[in-house]
Amino acid sequence: MYLISHQRLHIKPRYYRWHVNPGAKWLETNTGYAELDWELPLSQTALVLVDVWDRHYLKDTEARAEIIIREKLVPLVDNCRKSGLQIIHSPSPELAKDEPKWVKIPIQSLKHLDDWPPYEFRSKSGVYKAYAKPFEPREEEVAKHVADLKLHPLIQPEGSDVVIATGEELHQYCKQKGVMFLLYAGFNTNACILLRDYGTLRMSERGYDVIIIRDCGTGMESFETQDELWQTQGTILFLEMFGRYSVTSEDIINGLRIH
Repeated sequence: MYLISHQRLHIKPRYYRWHVNPGAKWLETNTGYAELDWELPLSQTALVLVDVWDRHYLKDTEARAEIIIREKLVPLVDNCRKSGLQIIHSPSPELAKDEPKWVKIPIQSLKHLDDWPPYEFRSKSGVYKAYAKPFEPREEEVAKHVADLKLHPLIQPEGSDVVIATGEELHQYCKQKGVMFLLYAGFNTNACILLRDYGTLRMSERGYDVIIIRDCGTGMESFETQDELWQTQGTILFLEMFGRYSVTSEDIINGLRIH
């Protein structure tokens, strides 16, 4: 039995409602957003910060992220710390293992990698080499950039913050602490936030309630989507459509203040 704190976070998570109102035609144009009204025990809630790095190799992505970090993430993290809300940094396995606050939870068992599809197919080597993506001439430049990444200087682990390296580690830490509600912020919305093993989809599959903070991240956009940030917006909508939720940083800050 976990100790449930009397301190609470009041939020109204948004989701996309596939149903239509009584009397309305069953049309996509008649569907829309809806909100719930939740009081989350602070002791069962955590803020997960994904890949809040000091830079990005795509300079327009980096510029958007820098504004978000300074204007949204810094006040959000500050308010969460003051309220005692658990903060978990997930900066990628390579970075996490160099951090003093890495939890280093020993994992008892790892899922055995099946032998199907065959290794050569998965790695696009041997007879399957023809199916590999073509070599990018600047790949080494990107690799060097990634190797030199650090956590952003304005979002450093402090106090009771912890750092995790993998989804299994995040799961085991949450299990130890009794955490079941995960608030997600960080980068990139349509990549690591969505697809990392500690990201929204995988942790939702494990049974956690996942809530993305929609103004605290940005996606890697294409030349077709950059003007309106449709990759970012589409990923948030995808999560809201399929069993997950969203809020804003202001919602969380105000939800902490009322107690």
